[in-house]
Amino acid sequence: MKIDVLNIKGVSTGRSIELPENVFGIEPNEHTIYLAVKQYLAAQRQGTHKAKEKGEVWRTTKKFKKQKGTGGARAGSLKSPIFKGGGTVFGPRPRNYDIFLNKKVKTLAKFSALAHKANQGSLIVVEDFTFDAPKTKDFVDVASSLKFGRKTLVVLPDYDSNVYLSGRNLPDTNIVSVNDLNTYEVMNANTIVFLESSLSKVK
Repeated sequence: MKIDVLNIKGVSTGRSIELPENVFGIEPNEHTIYLAVKQYLAAQRQGTHKAKEKGEVWRTTKKFKKQKGTGGARAGSLKSPIFKGGGTVFGPRPRNYDIFLNKKVKTLAKFSALAHKANQGSLIVVEDFTFDAPKTKDFVDVASSLKFGRKTLVVLPDYDSNVYLSGRNLPDTNIVSVNDLNTYEVMNANTIVFLESSLSKVK
């Protein structure tokens, strides 16, 4: 699959580049994409939820009313869940939500997500660029020329502090290097912008 290479003005350079067939030309495996996205979202959960149960509530254990003659059910402690301020029954406890996936499964999921976006025509390849200093206005000019839409993912060949700092404040733009690319970010983006040299690192 070939795709035109654009410059930062959004104009074709007259060159085209062949997308790596072993990445963008495979048949997307939707189940591995589901597993990888599920793992990513599960890892975002802190798991620090906690509710006090009957044995953890700080209240007296003294029998607060007599056994019989009140017309109500027997009760021996205000820690009981049926009373206001009592413990919670089977309340949430701190836990780890991490899900394990094999490395090959995660790689297949990432390649499947990229292939899926390529089939949708959601990829843009731009010749390499950088900035002399971090400046959001410069990045906005590039985004405007390339017509970035909502949820645009920019993939750099390596971490570039000037480019990253210039674009990190834009709400609908996410900037990552090839090494940090993950399935969730690929699937969550409407448009993926690859710098030309980053494609050689994907494969």
